[in-house]
Amino acid sequence: MAKITYAEQSYECRNDESVLQCLTRHGVELSSSCHAGVCQTCMIKATTGTPPADAQKGLKPQLQQQGYFLACVCTPTEDLTVVNPDEDVMPQIAATVIDKTAFNDAMLRLRIKPETSIDYHPGQFVNIHRDDGLVRSYSIASQANDDYIELHIERLPEGRMSGWLHDEIAIGDKINIDGPHGECFYIDNKPDQNLLMVGTGSGLAPLWGIIQEALAKNHQGEIHLFHGSHSAQKLYLINELQQLADNHANFFYTPCISGPENKGFKAGRANELALSQFQILGGWRIFLCGHPDMVNDTKKKTFLAGASFNEIHADPFITQ
Repeated sequence: MAKITYAEQSYECRNDESVLQCLTRHGVELSSSCHAGVCQTCMIKATTGTPPADAQKGLKPQLQQQGYFLACVCTPTEDLTVVNPDEDVMPQIAATVIDKTAFNDAMLRLRIKPETSIDYHPGQFVNIHRDDGLVRSYSIASQANDDYIELHIERLPEGRMSGWLHDEIAIGDKINIDGPHGECFYIDNKPDQNLLMVGTGSGLAPLWGIIQEALAKNHQGEIHLFHGSHSAQKLYLINELQQLADNHANFFYTPCISGPENKGFKAGRANELALSQFQILGGWRIFLCGHPDMVNDTKKKTFLAGASFNEIHADPFITQ
């Protein structure tokens, strides 16, 4: 019989029962509804052990890769240590600022080196904790084999964390982080699939990391990036992205400006321009990062254009 460990307590799972049934029999309450692997209410995460593939059907590949599974249809074949995603609190780790470079007046590149190694995917995010309790999330733009974590910090009006990082943090200073979190990252299970990426402002950060990883893994499908802002001030990495496009025949870069000063750029909102160019998205993988209104609106529209829900990966940024 497999053993299920939850909240530091271990329970014997009968051969004919699911993880949900086992934990329920021992008085552990988990959220559940359909008990048929459809509603995904009972989704939990294995931190040790491998859940059977049948228990991960219907979940996004990114969730499967991180050990998530449906407890109601999981008949375990080995010992599992599981956590409820809502209770999966990661410890804070100290990191040292090793580089601080301004892309422009609005955008900052911050590179930090954690004291403890962190296993992450480009496109996931970490939380930065300030000593006064303020916490903000920032996406990872670096590659997993880099010996640092790269973050892109957009200066926000009256932004307490972004202002602090832009104006006060210095090379050599320590900050506390936790993570990684999130499912907005690339996996190479469909190398011929077309990818559509739409980002606004510092929403480029995760996309920059994802693009580089996809190209490094020899992704063969087309990769289309639409990066937009109201003004050119918040566009960055323009030359680097254009160089990538010059070097890779399957990568296409479209910088977009929605404001009046758009000379030299595609005029309009990035998401609207992307959807006008690609009106049928069946079989595509979608990555959306940036302002919550843009992300939520574009999620709906890409789904209506034929993209599978499981192929739409999104990280909205809370602008505060």
